[in-house]
Order: sequence, then C-alpha cells, then structure tokens
Amino acid sequence: MRNVVPLVIAFVAGVTMMLALFVPVLQPLQERASVWFIILAAIAFLIGGTNLLLHHARKIAQQEAGWGFSAVTLVSFFITVFVGLAKWGVPPSDAYPNHPWSGNYITEGAPLWWLYQYIIDPVTSTMFALLSFYVASAAYRAFRAKNTEAMILLGTAFIVLLGRCSAGTFLTSWVPESLEALTFPGATAVIMAVFTTAGQRAIMIGISLGVAAISLRIILGLDRSYLGADE
Repeated sequence: MRNVVPLVIAFVAGVTMMLALFVPVLQPLQERASVWFIILAAIAFLIGGTNLLLHHARKIAQQEAGWGFSAVTLVSFFITVFVGLAKWGVPPSDAYPNHPWSGNYITEGAPLWWLYQYIIDPVTSTMFALLSFYVASAAYRAFRAKNTEAMILLGTAFIVLLGRCSAGTFLTSWVPESLEALTFPGATAVIMAVFTTAGQRAIMIGISLGVAAISLRIILGLDRSYLGADE
C-alpha cells in the first residue's frame, strides 16, 4: 500500500500537467501543482541543509580528515542563513525613512548583497579558474591524434583556441577581408555558429527525448527509483 499511493500521485500529477497544456479547464490544477512543487522544493532545501549540518558536524566531532574545511563550511552556512533570514536592507527605505536597514535586502550595499559580491562570487570565480586547468589537462590527454576523429577534434580545438586569443588574430592579419573566413577568428565564428550550434541542438533534442521517456516511465509506474533503492 505504501508504494501504491506514491505511484497514484505521480500518475495523476503527471497526466494533469500534460493535459493542462491542451485543456484550458485543467490549467488551474496545473498552477496548483506548481505551487505544491515550490512547497516541496522548500522542504527539500530544509532537508538538504539539515543533512549538510549533520554531515559536517559529525566530521568535526570525530576529527576526520579535512574537518577544518567542514568548520569553515558550517560557519559560512550559519552566517549566510542568519543574514538571509534577517533580511537587512540598505539604509533606509523611502517608506520607512526613520528605520535603519529598512531598504531592500538584495540591493547594492545590503549585507546579503555584500556576501554574494565579495565572498560567493570570488570563490565561484576561483573554482572555475582552477577547473580550467583540469579541463586543459583532460583535453591534452583526449586530443591525442590516435585516429581520424581525434585529429579532427584536435584541429578544431586548435583553431578555436587561436581564434579566441590575440595570437590568432596576429597570425592571420595578412589575410584580406574578403577571405575573413580563412582567418582564425573567422573560422572560429563559422565553427561556433554552424557546427557547434548543430551539435548543441542535437544534444538538446536527445535530452528532450530522454526526459520525455523518463517522465512517461515514472507516470506509468515503470520507473520506481524515486521510491527507494530497494523498490
């Protein structure tokens, strides 16, 4: 019985969301389902935050390897949650001129804006900057010209890399403007506009078909992975 109820809810919700796109009468039900989705997402955030808290608190209590990073994570977590819940705004707002920090809490100058601007944004940029070195290392190993496909991939990557930097522009500066497509920047523009766009569209079509197939499997009860690993 405990498995039948989730299957029925998934079936009814999925069918309602699909039919609401074609039957205007069901659109209010679709909007109601969207509200419930937001509520469930909020509950999932609470569960995820609790899980993060317990996981890192256990690492700190047991002095496991890397527990210092867990401590930094928890301190950052509590500060961000406190500032977010307090909703301190910029001082002051037009509606409450005599109340300090009564302005919008996400505008420039607010504490939450300060956290994003000077902590989260730089840390994110640093992470992606480090990620670029891993990408370069993986590309070096993947772009070895072992066969025809690898040679094409290596040549395309070489053209795009030169087309994105000033060296490529300098090396092909002697090419006439009428033959701009033969320069590294021009060839890069053609590759990005034609071949890359075509590949991205093919990937998106494949993803859409995969999402549709998985959704139908869940609605019809063929895929029950969301019920648990043992189901």
